[in-house]
Amino acid sequence: MSDLTSLTLAGALTGLRAKQYSSVELTAAHLTAIEAARGLNAYVLETPDRALAMARAADEKIARGEAGPLEGAPLGIKDLFCTKGVRSTAGSNILGNFIPTYESTVTANLWRDGAVMLGKLNMDEFAMGSSNETSAFGPVINPWRSSGSNAALTPGGSSGGSASAVAADLCLGATATDTGGSIRQPASFTGTVGVKPTYGRCSRWGVVAFASSLDQAGPLAKTVEDAALMLTSMSGHDVKDSTSLPVEVPNFADFIGKSPRGLRIGVPKEYRVDGMPAEIEQLWSRGVDWLKDAGCEIVDVTLPHTRYALPAYYIIAPAEASSNLARYDGLRYGVRAEGTVLNDVYELTRAQGFGDEVKRRVLIGTYVLSAGYYDAYYLKALKVRRRIADDFTAAFGKVDALLTPTAPSAAFGLGDKVDDPIAMYLNDIFTVPVNLAGLPALSLPGALDAQGLPLGLQLIGRALDEGTLFTLAGALEKAAAFTSKAKRWW
Repeated sequence: MSDLTSLTLAGALTGLRAKQYSSVELTAAHLTAIEAARGLNAYVLETPDRALAMARAADEKIARGEAGPLEGAPLGIKDLFCTKGVRSTAGSNILGNFIPTYESTVTANLWRDGAVMLGKLNMDEFAMGSSNETSAFGPVINPWRSSGSNAALTPGGSSGGSASAVAADLCLGATATDTGGSIRQPASFTGTVGVKPTYGRCSRWGVVAFASSLDQAGPLAKTVEDAALMLTSMSGHDVKDSTSLPVEVPNFADFIGKSPRGLRIGVPKEYRVDGMPAEIEQLWSRGVDWLKDAGCEIVDVTLPHTRYALPAYYIIAPAEASSNLARYDGLRYGVRAEGTVLNDVYELTRAQGFGDEVKRRVLIGTYVLSAGYYDAYYLKALKVRRRIADDFTAAFGKVDALLTPTAPSAAFGLGDKVDDPIAMYLNDIFTVPVNLAGLPALSLPGALDAQGLPLGLQLIGRALDEGTLFTLAGALEKAAAFTSKAKRWW
């Protein structure tokens, strides 16, 4: 039998149905791999007893012929998702050993379909970060390394634990969230596939909030097909989330393998930025050629307000964060600092519980929402957001999808940008506009750079048209034939 952890999600499910191995065997193999890879710091909590119990239940259902779509598949869960009876911290000290009494809708959907939980995955604190260095549990290490170097690289953020775990075969797939690129940028940095679905496609109920009008759950997986399988289970209308869309969930895997012939693909000129490595430009050009060869028509488009997306995002997101994080006061749950008066309790709890990046964003958000600055900053940013959405609407009047790079660089070293917040924020330059417009986007690996590190391509689609993205991604995945894996050193 081959190494069970090297299987794709789709391949593992096929083997489980054929009874080539059991879910207990598959799960145990992943638990062993996790234990051996603790140096990556991808998991903040391992749940072996729960995983094996879920695997045994899955094997019984498979034996009875009652298997769900993901029956017996071991997955990792980003620590932003509340899991009933299992510690959920959002990567922050302020939540302490918070154990939810409820299950997030997304994870409940996965358990309904038979998935097995291996544990909770590391992340930037409250999903605020692009390198997974703001976590209270320490940084996650990318399993990839530059040629000839042992320097530790970031897996991207905020879903760095999810991306690292998938890339290192520590799970068959992982849940993640994307507020400004936190699924797609880590996917690009780790040679994995990440999908940020349409805003409202996946319920936000039970997902610790960062910026409520931008946050969206999605999968990180080894292949396009695996991502489609996960997204189908994760999606669905939820009455507990007022932003959840009451729309039917298609079987996204059905779109893979369809011919993209005749689809019109837009190439936005604004995504060519100064200082972008030539290798990323070359991959983008190859992506265009691959889609041409598949029968697509390439159209140059313009998204004129793209250059304002990053500043608008870094006003809107902190503003929403300052409101959402006001609930962490040391009184109701989580860590509590002692003080002589009530204000001392509030101040000391938040000072000790929040990390520097969270404090920075809360302060920015409070400032832009304050009297005298609301109109000048927050209201203006909302108007810019509307213009950015209008740009996409105009573009999608001419094309069916857009093709861009995912990130402006390959994975960089841990510590390289931690002292320069602006340089760190620039990692989101190609991903943020999608969140502001609420659109779906997908990142898939396309090539390795000269240092042997993966580079990603991004597809952007119309609202609720993830199906077209999966069709195009399937064609790109086939053309790119990207099969590289990080060489095991951990």
